[in-house]
Amino acid sequence: MLRFIAERYALPAPLDCRLLNRGFNDIYLVVTASCERYVFRLSHHRARGLPDVATEMAFLAHLDRARVPVAAPVATRTGALFVHGAAPEGLREGVLFRALAGRPPDATSAVDARANGVTLAMMHDAVQSFNCSSPLYRLDLDHLLHRPLARVRDSGLVDNQSTITDLEAIASRTAKTIGSLDLTTTHCHGDCHGFNARMIDPGLAAFFDFDDGGPGYLAYELSVFLWAKVSFGRRLYAMWDAFIEGYRTIRLIAPNDFEAVHPFVRSAYLAYGRISQSP
Repeated sequence: MLRFIAERYALPAPLDCRLLNRGFNDIYLVVTASCERYVFRLSHHRARGLPDVATEMAFLAHLDRARVPVAAPVATRTGALFVHGAAPEGLREGVLFRALAGRPPDATSAVDARANGVTLAMMHDAVQSFNCSSPLYRLDLDHLLHRPLARVRDSGLVDNQSTITDLEAIASRTAKTIGSLDLTTTHCHGDCHGFNARMIDPGLAAFFDFDDGGPGYLAYELSVFLWAKVSFGRRLYAMWDAFIEGYRTIRLIAPNDFEAVHPFVRSAYLAYGRISQSP
C-alpha cells in the first residue's frame, strides 16, 4: 500500500503507512517525512452497490471551498481526487484525506452534540450552491425503507412469518406517514450520528466519512443523530435537544421536516435490523 500511495501522491518521502481499521472500508494512516498526517481510504463494495466516490469527492471539495470544516481529499499527481486500485475482488476506489486535528466527540457532551448540529447546518447552507446531476443513488424511501425490508425478508434469518408481517406493517405505516408530508430535500452527509467528527474548536465539529451520503430528505439526515442517541438502550435525549439547538442557530427547520424525523428513526431501526414501534 505504501508504494501504491507514494506513486500516486506527491508526498514528502519516506512515508510511513499502517492499517488502522478493516471494516466497511480499509483505513490507513499515512505519515510523511515532514510529519504531516493523512488518512487513506480504500472503499469496499456494499449491499447498495458501487460506492459513489465521484459524487462524494465533488461534494467534499465543494464544502472545503465553502470553508465548511471537513476532511478534504488530497489531489493526486495528476489532479484527480480519487484513484482506482486492482484487488482480487475487482477495482476498488482509494482516497487520500487530510487528517483532522482535534479530539473524538464525547457521546454524553451537550457541547459536542450542539457542535455537530452547527456544522451540519453549515453544510446544508453550502449545499445550496452544489450541483450534481448524476449521483449513483439517492437516500429515498426505496433506499432507506423498501430495500432494507426486502433484505430482512429474503435473508432467511427471520423465520417467523408474524414477525415479517409486523415489519411489513410498520414499514407501510412509516412510508405512508412520510409520503403524506411535504419534505425538504438536500445533499446529505448520510451518517451524521455524532461520531463521524472531530472536535476542532469549542463549539465546532469537523466531519468525515461521507460515503453514505447523497441527495435525500433533510428529516432523514437529522434522524440519524436521534437514532444514535436512542438505539441500543441509550436514552440520550438531551444530546438530541442540544444537536437541534445548534442546527437552529444556523438554519431553520420546517415543521413538516421536524415532524418526519421520528418516522425516519423507525426506518433506521429497520435498516439496522432493530425495528421498534418507538421512540
